[in-house]
Amino acid sequence: MEAIVVAHPTNAIDAEKNKLAVGKIVIQSQKKNRIQVSNTKKPLFFYLNLAKKYIKQYNDVELSALGMAIPTVVTIAEVLKSNGLAIEKSVATSTVGAKDDAKGRLVQKAKIEIVLEKIEKNEKKTPATAEPKDVDQE
Repeated sequence: MEAIVVAHPTNAIDAEKNKLAVGKIVIQSQKKNRIQVSNTKKPLFFYLNLAKKYIKQYNDVELSALGMAIPTVVTIAEVLKSNGLAIEKSVATSTVGAKDDAKGRLVQKAKIEIVLEKIEKNEKKTPATAEPKDVDQE
């Protein structure tokens, strides 16, 4: 989902942060290579295949999740790394305020953002078992 920006002389556009400030409201468009993972909307393999596609298309992908969806993001990152498709560029954790629907109060939720970068062919690591053995061993 991308924000559509209509130019207006009174609006300030910060191209570096991809934000449009309209009075006191700030609209932020989503990065093209960002996946916001939910543990209730789509299955793990949907996000995994999407992450593979983004890595091929953009050479990196940013995985983001809140609360109970964090293990899904970690699993996706680990699968991509173990299959030799990506390496970890950065990992950031934080907390964000979210409104609890049941109680109507503000609660803190854990947030994780993992940025993965495509591994080039010559960067791929060979498994330890594939390393040449010393021929003098008997």
